[in-house]
Amino acid sequence: MAKNILICDDAAFMRMMIKDILTKNGYNVAGEAENGMKAVEKFKEVNPDLVLMD
Repeated sequence: MAKNILICDDAAFMRMMIKDILTKNGYNVAGEAENGMKAVEKFKEVNPDLVLMD
């Protein structure tokens, strides 16, 4: 079963690059956020296994 990952980065380009790398390697990107506050909200929604923050 693929792990669910939440990506938090203020740069849309970096979120896109990280998402591309993760999905190509079999991970599921459960959500994305552009700042910490939105990441907390998204975390409550998607309950990820891992959060990547910059």
